[in-house]
Amino acid sequence: MPFELGRLAPDGASAFFKRTEREALKTFYAFSVIWHEQSYDIAATDGGAIVGATRIRVAASLAHVERIVVLPDRRREGIGRALLADAADLANYYNCHKMTTLVPHRGDAQRFFEACGYKEEAVLPQHTFKLDEAVLRLFLL
Repeated sequence: MPFELGRLAPDGASAFFKRTEREALKTFYAFSVIWHEQSYDIAATDGGAIVGATRIRVAASLAHVERIVVLPDRRREGIGRALLADAADLANYYNCHKMTTLVPHRGDAQRFFEACGYKEEAVLPQHTFKLDEAVLRLFLL
């Protein structure tokens, strides 16, 4: 049966993925899966202005720290650590068993996350911008 390949606009296949998602996940994981995915933003403010923020994605009993940013002149005040702690509380609420993140291997970000209790789980060679990336995890509950 012939077929054609074509490039779609961003989100051009969203309806197809939504329609086929349940059966695709059941096949992939070899059991029925109900997949709910949601992102949450948490901010630290001072006088109404955001001085730091983090975004986590929660899916399949996992929370992934997608981003954490603290203004450079507000670093080393505990803002990042507080953001991660609040993110862990949120992840616990959604019954996540661990949190993960991906950072440049052996860089400042890895040292920060390790100081917050995360452990190196794997290293992905030449992953982003051809740099090694560390997969870090923190077990919850």
